[in-house]
Amino acid sequence: MSARLRDNEPERLICSECGFIFYQDPKLVACSIVEVDKRIILLKRSIMPAKGMWVVPGGYVDRGEVPESAAMREALEECGIEIKITDLLGVYSYPGLTEVVVFYIADYVSGTIIAGDESLDISMVDCEEIPWDRLAFRSTKDALRDYCELKKKSIKKGEL
Repeated sequence: MSARLRDNEPERLICSECGFIFYQDPKLVACSIVEVDKRIILLKRSIMPAKGMWVVPGGYVDRGEVPESAAMREALEECGIEIKITDLLGVYSYPGLTEVVVFYIADYVSGTIIAGDESLDISMVDCEEIPWDRLAFRSTKDALRDYCELKKKSIKKGEL
């Protein structure tokens, strides 16, 4: 059965026999924005949802896995490269969606860049070349906008 335990909470699944409460917690996703030669790696998805749209390397964090490790694992699985996380870009979540997405900034370490089995294609773009209307998810758009804005500010300050 489903019931609301408190007025300010969503309905919860509750076992009518033992009273066990099943909390449907959000899913954590870890992504990385990786630049190689001042160009960002984008992957064209070969799977649903958003098949044929562009994303950065990333995916679900496994139970017991550290988000940074998940981001590094996903970069290796999805585009064949080892990366080093250098900074946290941001955490993105939206009302009504079950995913909370953590975006990291990462440096390329080694490996040959490939389109893995969840990708149709790979592209290297700078901020001016990002296909904004063909990005798969709102979090990807928001994170890339934040990243490009951060990059512009760093260039103006002479940090890059």
